[in-house]
Amino acid sequence: MHFETIAIRVGQEPDPATGSVIVPIYATSTFRRQSIEQEGGYEYSRVANPTRAAAEQCLAALEGGKYCLLFASGMAAESAVIGLLKPGEHVVCIRDVYGGTMSLLRLAEGRGIRYTYVDATRLEEVAGAIRPETRLLWLESPTNPLTYVVDLQALAELGHAHGLLVVVDNTFATPYLQNPLALGADIVVHSATKYLGGHSDLIGGALVYNRDDLHDPLWDQQAVGGGILSPFESWLLLRGLKTLAVRMRAHEANAMAVARYLQEHPKVEQVLYPGLPDHPHHALARRQMRGFGGMLAVYLKGGREQAVRFCESTRLFLLASSLGGVESLIGYPPVMSHASLTPEERAERGITENLVRLSVGLEHIDDLLADLEQALAKV
Repeated sequence: MHFETIAIRVGQEPDPATGSVIVPIYATSTFRRQSIEQEGGYEYSRVANPTRAAAEQCLAALEGGKYCLLFASGMAAESAVIGLLKPGEHVVCIRDVYGGTMSLLRLAEGRGIRYTYVDATRLEEVAGAIRPETRLLWLESPTNPLTYVVDLQALAELGHAHGLLVVVDNTFATPYLQNPLALGADIVVHSATKYLGGHSDLIGGALVYNRDDLHDPLWDQQAVGGGILSPFESWLLLRGLKTLAVRMRAHEANAMAVARYLQEHPKVEQVLYPGLPDHPHHALARRQMRGFGGMLAVYLKGGREQAVRFCESTRLFLLASSLGGVESLIGYPPVMSHASLTPEERAERGITENLVRLSVGLEHIDDLLADLEQALAKV
């Protein structure tokens, strides 16, 4: 089946009790057992719930995975992966990574987990950071916030050559535009809050994987750890997945138009969008992805004052955290997504005072461009 058909049909057969074509919200904490010795079926919703199971089955199919586990947030999903590590083990992590991931690694340092950040666009730097105690290679592509694209297949091969678990955060691309498992990754991470849900009305996270040996330990992290996605939010996620393909096509069309417009504006220093030919990783993105997504990084001419004035002057681009919803959002990474970093750490990653992040939504493109024009006129 094609992507659009999978998104609407897999895991979503009509309800056998009523014929409902939409999976019901099973708002129950527990289930009647048929016997003391019952094997299989549902028992307790922390362990398994039919609505969550339907969403897990659908997302697994979209990513080309055998297993999917849904969590209460993207950070809960990431915590489950880090929960596989033992004290003394080491993580090699891409330098341009979501700020919450960096906060999680700092938290893990308290229980003896060590980590090293690398420029993952340079294979030799990644290889040089691997130690005997390294267990995990953590990647993101495109990255948050700078939209860098890294060679997932080459990095997965490098990681596996050293016996590492290779994890890829696929939040920006979504399974519609990229499938890291097919490129060699062991685990795909999503913040389902973003494009998968797509309507800014749920908080959720996901892990998708194929390896049987990972299933029991990751399932323990979900079911025993208890950070599960609720039945209602699982239902919202299923609703969002149904329109993921059409939304991502529209996000990309609008983002490309916004990127081209900003690229020519005299008050803009640089636009980073993988779909632009001058993006440093455009050729790789064309080869590795099926499209370029809806996220842009924009460097304005000037500094903090100009960036803040721009962010606070837009009307349709709402100043808010998060991304990937139908509405356009604008963010200021130095004090929002990457506020936990020191000024030196931000500078090292290119998160400078004049950087703005745009999540381009589905409003009419003429209205979005007019909004950017009036905001830039105030800078």
